Amino acid sequence: MGLLSKLLWLACLSIFLFRMAESRVHYYDFVLREKNFTRLCSTKSMLVVNDSFPGPVIRVHKGDTVFVNVHNEGYYGVTIHWHGVKQPRNPWSDGPEYITQCPIEPGTNFTYEVIFSTEEGTLWWHAHSNWTRSSVHGAIVIYPIEGTTTPYPKTDGEEIFILGSWYVGNINALVLEDLKTGASAPESDSYVINGQPGDFLPCSKDSTHRWVVDYGKTYLVRVINAAMNADLFFGIAKHNITVVGVDGSYVKPLNNDFIVISPGQTMNLLLTANQPLGHYYAVARQYDTDQSFFNGFDDTNATAILMYSGNYTAPDVPLFPSNLPAYTDNNAAYKFIGRLRSLASKEYPVNVPLNITTKMFITISMNYLPCPNASCAGIDGNMIASSLSNMSFVNPTTDVLLAYYRNLTGIYTPDFPNWPESFFNFTADELPLNTTIPTQGTRVKILDYNEEVEITFQGTAVLKIPQNHPMHMHGYSFYVVGSGFGNFNNETDPKNFNLVDPPEVNSVEVPKDGWVTIRFKANNPGKIYS
Repeated sequence: MGLLSKLLWLACLSIFLFRMAESRVHYYDFVLREKNFTRLCSTKSMLVVNDSFPGPVIRVHKGDTVFVNVHNEGYYGVTIHWHGVKQPRNPWSDGPEYITQCPIEPGTNFTYEVIFSTEEGTLWWHAHSNWTRSSVHGAIVIYPIEGTTTPYPKTDGEEIFILGSWYVGNINALVLEDLKTGASAPESDSYVINGQPGDFLPCSKDSTHRWVVDYGKTYLVRVINAAMNADLFFGIAKHNITVVGVDGSYVKPLNNDFIVISPGQTMNLLLTANQPLGHYYAVARQYDTDQSFFNGFDDTNATAILMYSGNYTAPDVPLFPSNLPAYTDNNAAYKFIGRLRSLASKEYPVNVPLNITTKMFITISMNYLPCPNASCAGIDGNMIASSLSNMSFVNPTTDVLLAYYRNLTGIYTPDFPNWPESFFNFTADELPLNTTIPTQGTRVKILDYNEEVEITFQGTAVLKIPQNHPMHMHGYSFYVVGSGFGNFNNETDPKNFNLVDPPEVNSVEVPKDGWVTIRFKANNPGKIYS
């Protein structure tokens, strides 16, 4: 071997070893089984991972790979989704049931390969079958590549707050009954923080989650909204918080005394323990955009307690956050959301698509379907449904990705339109009758590789039920370049798009009677699922 060949071989070996050191492989075992839990003075059995609620935390560094062997010892099929993990060129391990895989049947196991790429911060994992994610979920913590730092100062510690929903009954049975009768989705009986309802709920005070802090230290607080169907306000009494990350991406520091976090969203916060020694409530409560919708809403306040270490007389009752917005405070919510911005720095640049090749305009509506029985529990005796561009999704029996890969017919149709079939005043008080009953089907939009895509989601007032609606994209993060109220105006609204430092997220809330526009580059073959 000549000198040049040796040098080339050593250089290649060095690069290989560097990359091996830079990214690592981790292994986890998840065992799904039923276990009894007692909350709100009642005991029930529910499916959890490794006997814990919430489930185990996955900890990795940026660029690592994780293999998770899921053993299903439960009574029904389940899949697991790695929420916000892009999984480059690895759609088979993404997890949505009948979209990228069939369920893991009882008595079997399946090993997921979870590939991390650009994500850094906090994400989460959850079941993606029926409403099983109410009990099957946990945090994903993604540290920077070893030897690198975050864009904010080093913290002295960290805490995870998983905000969730608690149902006294069997949630899947409740949902199946509602689907059968055409009723709306069930409201939770309480919200929980790290699995506990907190001091204000029956039979809960002794188990309230407690977090001990040292005076003068700064902490990284990782907040995950794992609630089933609710935006949540979250704040800690007397303590300002600084948002530094959303959905596994960094943002410009945003100082506030509360956050509003949509379903599926994650946020990283900085908190400095600088208040008098004592006890302070951390509180999660619903942000409700229309409390009169169907059966009302869950108005409970889930609590945890921030406790200072040291010698002092503990108060009889912790302080409650006085600045936490009221349940229906739209102004507070939208003002907060509108302040989120990407770092857009040299180290953390934004890459907003500018040469759009595909534009889509998708309406989001609540509708009804004719009742197959004498009468259903929805509006005017019909079945409650939802739709995109007045098309209601039908769950296939074979996963869509497999059908596409093997060119199977009869599973879906590749004709989801770029535009609704009809345009009207989407947010008017009186809407055309033909908007109330959607068509049904499994319709797919197929994109070419590397297309630059812009999608505007338009909320509607169909059935006079304006509600915020969360949209989540699998396999991608996207830039939220614009949002507003009323009907999107294709002539004037794009002039105000933020193409400089829009937030990069994987979940976004479409405002009631309003719109949101996102952009992304379709460079991850496999699937997009919202």
